[in-house]
Amino acid sequence: MKKLLLLACLFFFAAGGFAQQKIPDVKEVLNAACKMAAAERKNILLIFHASWCGWCRKMDSSINNKACKKLFADNYVIIHLTVHESGKKKNTENKGAEELLKQYKAFDSGLPFWVVLDKDGKLLKDSFLKNANGPSSIIGCPASEKEVAAFVQILKATSSLTDKELAVIEGIFRLNETN
Repeated sequence: MKKLLLLACLFFFAAGGFAQQKIPDVKEVLNAACKMAAAERKNILLIFHASWCGWCRKMDSSINNKACKKLFADNYVIIHLTVHESGKKKNTENKGAEELLKQYKAFDSGLPFWVVLDKDGKLLKDSFLKNANGPSSIIGCPASEKEVAAFVQILKATSSLTDKELAVIEGIFRLNETN
């Protein structure tokens, strides 16, 4: 009986290895997001991330915070593209994502990097923080007062979020500076 159970477990785990999920390429992800955005009359929040990125996890955690989740879901189609993985994780990247990151001039900018696109995939805003007295920096996962303020202004310009709703988002993202 123990041998039969062991064989069944081995078969189950071996079969799982062969049934790996196909990682969609950039075109598949963007096409699906554009269709959904058009149908739901929303813009797209596209986040480039990696499994090793702590700030990427903070970004997702803040967006999915119970106080924010519905606000984002009501205003954006949120999609992720995996980039900058290494070793055994390299095969989890979305094909074409690193090229798209280069198109946005953000290949070496750090993660998370995000953009807001319209329903047709046209760039509306990106996560570069424009500095008056020097080169641009990346907002990434907003945490500092300056980063969060810039993020909130981008959300205000690309959604129907009210000032009260934006204040909720601001409060949640400001917690990233201390966590």
